[in-house]
This record gives sequence, structure tokens and C-alpha cells, in this order.
Amino acid sequence: MNDFWLKDPEEHDFPAAKDYLELLFSIDESNALTDKLRRAITIIKKAKDILRASGMPILPKDNIHVIENLKKVKKGRKLSPVLLVKHNYNLIIADGYHRICATYYLSEDLEIPCRLV
Repeated sequence: MNDFWLKDPEEHDFPAAKDYLELLFSIDESNALTDKLRRAITIIKKAKDILRASGMPILPKDNIHVIENLKKVKKGRKLSPVLLVKHNYNLIIADGYHRICATYYLSEDLEIPCRLV
């Protein structure tokens, strides 16, 4: 794994994921998914595979949040693992889309730590 990743997601990532998941699921379902993400083990997946499986387009390199994450990496600051949910054969990026895109610009083959439920 690259040395610019934290071992575990930051605490503020879970409420952010929950807010997003509430747009797709009921409040009870989003609460349950968020609790599962908190307890899930961290696994490793490649940036290109996460984007491909999610069906999300890569954000432009000049996106402000992508730029901020690239700056963090260059300054030696660590990024938080991303939070993913599999649902009906779809992959939902609950938190970390900008971090995935920034990593892809460094190299599409870079490995990203993830929590996947």
C-alpha cells in the first residue's frame, strides 16, 4: 500500500458517507450501512478498478477537491481510506470520490485502502 494513506478512515468520513447514503436509502438503511462501514476491515483495491466498478467518471484534474488532495499527498499528509457500498451489483462511493480521482491522476494502478460493505 502507498505510504500516503491512513490506516483507518477519519471519524468525519462516516457522517459524510451517511449523508450521501441517505439520498439513496432510507434513514434506517443508511444508518445500518454506516455502522457496517465502521466495523468493516480495510481492504485494498486499485484506483482504476474502483472507478470502473462504480461507473463514475473521473473528475477533471482541475477540480478544487482533487487539487487539494494532490497537494496533501505532495506535502506528505495522509489521505483517509474510502468508503464503498455494494448494492444490486452496483458499487457506490459513499465517501472518498475526490481522493480516488486524485490517486488515479498519480497512477491509475495505485492501490487505495477501502472499507467495503
